[in-house]
Amino acid sequence: MSQDLSNEKVSSYLKKTESALKKIKIAAPENSHLWKIAIDFLEMAKSYFSDANYFFTQGDLVNAFAAVNYAHGWIDAGARMGLFDVEKDHTLFTLAY
Repeated sequence: MSQDLSNEKVSSYLKKTESALKKIKIAAPENSHLWKIAIDFLEMAKSYFSDANYFFTQGDLVNAFAAVNYAHGWIDAGARMGLFDVEKDHTLFTLAY
């Protein structure tokens, strides 16, 4: 698998996830239980994205690729659950509608 990964491929995933993180707006009402869950999902996504960038700068493409996919997984899960308003963007997000 690692031979299929390139700097360009991992970099494109990082850019897509960075764009997704910039687009997210929390849709859940403040002071609600869902707001806290949305914050947790967003923090998990940001943490994995940070890890992905770290691994990428270290030249560790396998772990960078894994971490960026975890980050985007948290983002997509939040979008599909309605925690995040993503403006019906089916390019950056995997939506149910």
